[in-house]
Amino acid sequence: MNPVKRDYFQASQSFDFDSTVSQAISGTFAAMNACYECCDRHAASDAVALIQENADGSSSQHSYAELRDQAAQFAHYLTQQGIQAGDVVAGLLPRGHALLVTILGTWRVGAIYQPLFTAFGPKAIEHRLQTSAAKLVVSDAANRSKLLDVEHCPAIMTVTDAQGAGLEDGDHDFWPAIADLSTDFAPVMRSGDDPFLLMFTSGTTGLAKPLEVPLRAIVAFQRYMIDAVGLRAEDSFWNVADPGWAYGLYFAITGPMSMGLPVLSVDGLFNLDRCLEIAKKYNVNNLAGAPTVFRMLIAAGVKVADQWKGQLRVVSSAGEPLNPEVIRWFREHLDVAINDHYGQTEMGMVLCNHHNLEHPLHMGAAGYASPGHRVVVVDEETLEELPAGVPGILSVDVERSPMFWFNGYKGMETTSFKGRYYLTGDTAELNTDGSISFVGRSDDVISTSGYRVGPFDVESALLEHPAVIEAAVVGKPDAQRNEIIKAFVILQDGYQGTAELAEELRIHVRNRLAAHAYPREIEFPDELPKTPSGKVQRFILRINEINKYNEQKQAKQAAC
Repeated sequence: MNPVKRDYFQASQSFDFDSTVSQAISGTFAAMNACYECCDRHAASDAVALIQENADGSSSQHSYAELRDQAAQFAHYLTQQGIQAGDVVAGLLPRGHALLVTILGTWRVGAIYQPLFTAFGPKAIEHRLQTSAAKLVVSDAANRSKLLDVEHCPAIMTVTDAQGAGLEDGDHDFWPAIADLSTDFAPVMRSGDDPFLLMFTSGTTGLAKPLEVPLRAIVAFQRYMIDAVGLRAEDSFWNVADPGWAYGLYFAITGPMSMGLPVLSVDGLFNLDRCLEIAKKYNVNNLAGAPTVFRMLIAAGVKVADQWKGQLRVVSSAGEPLNPEVIRWFREHLDVAINDHYGQTEMGMVLCNHHNLEHPLHMGAAGYASPGHRVVVVDEETLEELPAGVPGILSVDVERSPMFWFNGYKGMETTSFKGRYYLTGDTAELNTDGSISFVGRSDDVISTSGYRVGPFDVESALLEHPAVIEAAVVGKPDAQRNEIIKAFVILQDGYQGTAELAEELRIHVRNRLAAHAYPREIEFPDELPKTPSGKVQRFILRINEINKYNEQKQAKQAAC
């Protein structure tokens, strides 16, 4: 399959989906099952569903037919435990065979799968399990001990290690527990609006919020794979994102499997050498991940360029804005287009530079609305749609977005819906060519001397300097300017965080951007605060600066 690129503007105005898909989008289709969509209907042949690379260096392959049968066995186990359609099953599992059987078997009974990232500690796990009211959690030997400190933990099923260890009192051993069960289990059909995933998303304040993903979202996930990622049947595709998070679960597992294509799953420590080894072994030509991964590749320089140039066909980036310097490096050193994609856990990917749709490429822009979504920039107070060049809140016109599926947070008030719009909380600008540029989280935008400065632009400029490998920029309170721009910079090996280098970086950014948009203060920490999935947490840096400012202010007042 080698699809010809479609014209973006024509594709975004028309939906040539069959009646089954159209019904799923509208939520009126009353016969969907995620296990059928992502496994059974591809199981007639010997098609490979999973290519597994383990931490110990071993590897294996598993067909759709094999996973169908094992999902049926796990479904029988669930029903024996009293778990039925609408119940929640959680997975505290690394990438691999048992994870896919758990997900597919959960879906097969019409139940809801809840991911638990394996780097979570007990408190994060406890909040999610208690909020979801999960009936069962499937863990592995390496993570089982975390559940010992979880209050009111549900029943536990454990995937033991190679020596058969890892079970605690009361656990069921995963593989032996399902081995003798029947492989005949008809998928339980649900409606397009019924949930099949339960996700959690965190903001700058408060505990992580739960949201349900309806079955009809599978259609949007598949279209993203085809239109934006440009996934083809002949591709060797690798999405390096962890399926404990939305981008990995939506687009490393659900999306490819809905197309009947293999999932490349790599467990264990992720580092440069292993990344290059896996990519070479499987001749990966379609790569997806977060900018953190791509910055790691750039830091290796010649080593990556020598091994990968000419191998990659397309690269997709998501999770945080893609710096223009990364785009230029991939083009110049790997001769490949790396395209930026924007989305949220709440809605999947809605703004993309599509690999399989013809449209202009605007350097630095997040892209164009994904077909089936109308994405606009609005004034947060008046909800007026803003013209090109005027910053506002990036929003989705829900009434005119048939692919949009988010209905609010489960059991909680959702304040992000206003009128006909879903407000993402991110600041953006419409460009004259119809693309949209990401400016920053609305509470990340810096107001200095009457100017509004997006941290992304300053970070991008810093990353163009050869000394810089990572940067985070925040607004620091200032009595004269309201805020000043402060940068936290991680340096390449061989550079020292001296006053001279700080001044060189300030001049570099001032020359690159504008006289008002350079960092007046630069700090060189050993590391930046990040989420477990690798996103920089600017709000932690900002709060630290606010606290230090208030302490200094109080000290001055006390001295007076």
